[in-house]
Amino acid sequence: MTPTFPDISLSTERLTLRPFEEADAPELAAMMSDELSVAWTSAPIPYTRREAYDWITRRAPAERVGGRGIVLAVVEYLTHRLVGSVHLMNTDWRTLSTEVGYVVAPWARGEGYAAEAVLVVAQWLFRDQKFERLELRTAAGNTASQQVAQKIGCISEGVLRNALIVRSRTEDGGWADIRTDLIVWGLLPEDVEDLGDAGDATTEG
Repeated sequence: MTPTFPDISLSTERLTLRPFEEADAPELAAMMSDELSVAWTSAPIPYTRREAYDWITRRAPAERVGGRGIVLAVVEYLTHRLVGSVHLMNTDWRTLSTEVGYVVAPWARGEGYAAEAVLVVAQWLFRDQKFERLELRTAAGNTASQQVAQKIGCISEGVLRNALIVRSRTEDGGWADIRTDLIVWGLLPEDVEDLGDAGDATTEG
């Protein structure tokens, strides 16, 4: 039987992390169509509501059911606006390690939401799921993502040269793929022990 993460919701003082719902599709499509989301992710271009609906109803749930990871929508506790998403992926159940990726909506950037969301996921992963390693990979030019890694206590472990393809604007307004270095960050249970408790977890099923 394939091991899987439980269907959970997490919360902090400002945020709720939960499975995506169909009603999130318009906000998800808008978030993934933003310039920075296009540049630093491999999301389809254009990212339509149909793409968002397919992700929410089929592809994201399959990540958990297939044992590869789990996808959580991050919403603001008071307004219920979509702040972003956190995605655990490439999970290795033998070594109890997984990789985290995240995206933040344009309106929510600069508020510390990414670090807050990833930290509560990391604490849940280490304390409740008994995982031993969380890995984060950032493009060399993605300084905002690197700051998130540093803020939650990640240790920079090295550079994979020329290992990632990102997107850059062309003169005609389109997008072109370019190669770049990839910085690997690691987070272990002891790295987050001194950061305090970020929030609570609720198992849905």
